[in-house]
Amino acid sequence: MCAQCAEQETSQSPSHLHRRSFLKVSGVTTAMAFVGAGALSSMARADALTKAQRDKLSPDDILALMKKGNKRFYTGKRVDHNFLAQQRASAKGQYPAAVLLTCIDSRASAETILDLRIGDIFNSRVAGNVENSDIIGSMEFACKLAGAKVVLVMGHTACGAIKGAIDNAELGNLTGLLAKIKPAVTATTYSGERSSKNYAFVDAVARKNVEITLGDIRKNSPVLAEMESKGAIKIAGAMYNLETGVVDFFAG
Repeated sequence: MCAQCAEQETSQSPSHLHRRSFLKVSGVTTAMAFVGAGALSSMARADALTKAQRDKLSPDDILALMKKGNKRFYTGKRVDHNFLAQQRASAKGQYPAAVLLTCIDSRASAETILDLRIGDIFNSRVAGNVENSDIIGSMEFACKLAGAKVVLVMGHTACGAIKGAIDNAELGNLTGLLAKIKPAVTATTYSGERSSKNYAFVDAVARKNVEITLGDIRKNSPVLAEMESKGAIKIAGAMYNLETGVVDFFAG
């Protein structure tokens, strides 16, 4: 770095130096160029995702950037976020790139494990990451009206809701929620012990539950199904490993 460049860098305010982004796109760099290069530091700095930046990205670009964010998380290289700056920059408008359906598990916050910022995604959270008409309506708003380009359903290992469904647990309104997961228990092909004490079986059911949920979203939302068929959005699944911190993305 030249002396003049170094002087300019050090003269910047601390808040500016901390401005990093999950989806920061320079005006002269195309989305595929920076995804291919994999150099997040080469993107223009910003505190909140703008419509212009979001619109430059394809669904595949957004998934690729989420994968890179997760890698930063599990390798201990997360961005030093200035959340106050993000809050201020996004207060008058939001342009999220994706809508997620994830579990309420306290250890599986998508914003953290994908190294995201305020304003990057919509996130619906419910035990067992199951869909219903309200969640699908929220997804339709996120994609058709607000411009999100990815629908991601993310389950996780050792899921308590999955264990409850396997055990036929009953408790108030939870009984009805777990009933939505039971088809995944039945549909899971597994030759070993089919119990909640067998974590390999629990995780297999959790993945099957994600797959079934993806199918239900397409079946119950002609709006999203049509957008996906036209390439406007991508509907995908993922599994988060509580032990390793790694998110396994897979096609819906």
